[in-house]
Amino acid sequence: MFKYLFLLGQKWRNPSMKSWFQWLKSTEKWSVADLEQHQLKKLQEITLFAYQNSAFYKDYFDRHQFNPNQIKTLADVELIPKLSKLQLLANVDAIHTKKRFKKVYKATTSGSSGNSLQFFRDELADSFNRASILRGYSWYGVNPWEFSGYFWGFNFTFWSKINTRILDFLQHRFRIFSYSENDFKKFVTKLQKATYISGYSSMIYETAKLINTQNLPKPTNLKLAIGTSEKIFETYQTEINNAFGLKLTSEYGATETGIIGFECKEGSLHINMEGVLVEEIDHEILVTNLVMQSFPIIRYQLGDYIELEKADFKCNCGMNHRIIKEITGRIGETIQGKNQQYPSLYCYYIIKNLSKQHQINLNYVVIQPKKGALEFHIEQKLDTKTTQYLITEIQQYFKLDIDFEIIDQSLPKDASKKSTSFISYL
Repeated sequence: MFKYLFLLGQKWRNPSMKSWFQWLKSTEKWSVADLEQHQLKKLQEITLFAYQNSAFYKDYFDRHQFNPNQIKTLADVELIPKLSKLQLLANVDAIHTKKRFKKVYKATTSGSSGNSLQFFRDELADSFNRASILRGYSWYGVNPWEFSGYFWGFNFTFWSKINTRILDFLQHRFRIFSYSENDFKKFVTKLQKATYISGYSSMIYETAKLINTQNLPKPTNLKLAIGTSEKIFETYQTEINNAFGLKLTSEYGATETGIIGFECKEGSLHINMEGVLVEEIDHEILVTNLVMQSFPIIRYQLGDYIELEKADFKCNCGMNHRIIKEITGRIGETIQGKNQQYPSLYCYYIIKNLSKQHQINLNYVVIQPKKGALEFHIEQKLDTKTTQYLITEIQQYFKLDIDFEIIDQSLPKDASKKSTSFISYL
């Protein structure tokens, strides 16, 4: 029944999704040359379309003396001016194109970075995005209509909860509405029948911890666990594997950019090259959506630090799509020392060095409460040796310019909502 409900809903809401999915399956084994040739063609098309149909891009390109006809190779993408998040938020109406679409859907970002965005996504782009996710599911033998657990937010108002329950039923999924002992045990019982789970990485991790510590029955039918919207810490994997019998798979994207990458069974986060063009500039990701025409996203500074895998790296899964080696975290504000400034990326490298040099994996959030001071909040209980390793690393990066405090067994309650490992209150 749920398969037919899904197919009926797909035909009504996303009529082009089936054809997009079939096409994406056909491009899975394309060569790098074929993929890049496709990207070049779509880049030429989207920049010209935006210039001709978006008041913002017409003015923006003219002011930066960029002509879409200059795009002859993929490397020419660097001729296009970058688009910051602040520029995007300040010009939402002007970015929308004048073309009329048969169907558009209102999309809203979570506003986890402090600013929420609302825009209209055309049906072709919306269907492509959904088809891209389903392609990722297919790598694990999962169909979208199968029973699933959903770790996501919801509105607490009575009618909103009723509406959410109805939508969840129609999509053959269930979610956890509270972590009360009774509700949680009911949720874990339902997990026994689930084929896959998806949602906030931290919520899946916390659920795994509760299953393990309370010795609750572990799900045995899961094929896939998808973590999204938040950084997946290495330490999550041990707990999740113990509870669910599999690792947490990364689905990387954003509302405004669409799906950027999906992790294959070999553990490689393959870029969705048919739909996005990704650049790494000084560790920062820039994303161009190659499909969306209603609200073009071109050389967009998403706000994440990443590291791309080497171009000649070959994944054992057989796909040739470029790989994001690591998502190192959200770009935070500059760390203010007593006399100097430092990139917030330093915090990532401090923790990363502990993992590489001493095989110590920590979940962390660093807070700057005032100038010249940092608080290192660590989820794990630290022994004397680990604490000293951490102190040594911090001092190597900041010398005496930063006073710091290490607080173990203490992650800020709002850290996961901010989707970042560095929070500044200056």
